[in-house]
Amino acid sequence: MSIAERNKPSRKQHVRTLWISDVHLGTRDCQAERLAGFLKRYQADRIYLVGDIIDGWKLRSGIYWPQTHTNVIRRLLTMSKRGTEVIYVTGNHDEFLRRYSTLILGNIQLVDEAVHETADGRRLLVIHGDQFDVITRYHKWLAFLGDSAYEFTLTLNRWLNHWRERWGYGYWSLSAFLKHKVKTAVNFISDFEESIAHECVKRGLDGAVCGHIHHAEIRKVNGVEYMNCGDWVESCTALIEHLDGSIQLYRLAEDQAAVTEAVALEQAA
Repeated sequence: MSIAERNKPSRKQHVRTLWISDVHLGTRDCQAERLAGFLKRYQADRIYLVGDIIDGWKLRSGIYWPQTHTNVIRRLLTMSKRGTEVIYVTGNHDEFLRRYSTLILGNIQLVDEAVHETADGRRLLVIHGDQFDVITRYHKWLAFLGDSAYEFTLTLNRWLNHWRERWGYGYWSLSAFLKHKVKTAVNFISDFEESIAHECVKRGLDGAVCGHIHHAEIRKVNGVEYMNCGDWVESCTALIEHLDGSIQLYRLAEDQAAVTEAVALEQAA
């Protein structure tokens, strides 16, 4: 058996909590197959779907729903059937679900926000985050315009990674790179993080888990633990709470790089 094969989990890893956000099922840029593969690796006591799981904005203009998108839904339902508590936190792209907030269907609960207590006693606000985005709240036409520009970037990203894969390179996010380089985007992210941190202080909470801006991160903001799940259209990231309460930021690109490095070491040996 090769090192790469040994690196693949032979059994599901038991974790306390998974957080994923911004899957955007119903769009061509959704990395549904990669997400389904990620979910298969874990046995989770609880999973939070932190908004924008289904892209209602995109589905208004036409239906795009391949089998891979259905597979993600089936995987979540299977996890629920096997005992995982699934908490769907609504976002702005799936805001049509907000009229059904507080709905409970067996092991699945629909909410606008939640407070999660970690194994080590920290209390975290779980919220999509569009409530703290001034553009989304007060200038929705700008949000739609920005969404169109973002979609164009994702199209470039999809083709770029198609050729990277053909040439043997790992996944790389063009959009994430641009966010780090463009000053206005960096300032927007900083303002967003500080707004959520302020809300946590106001409520007496230890931190927050959110999504919305497609920028995965774990860091301290004004003394508050700020954690963002990222997304599954470009960066393919998630948050994982282990049984001891520690929280890890999972990045698909880093996971793939570790396997590639293991293969290279094996071949060099």
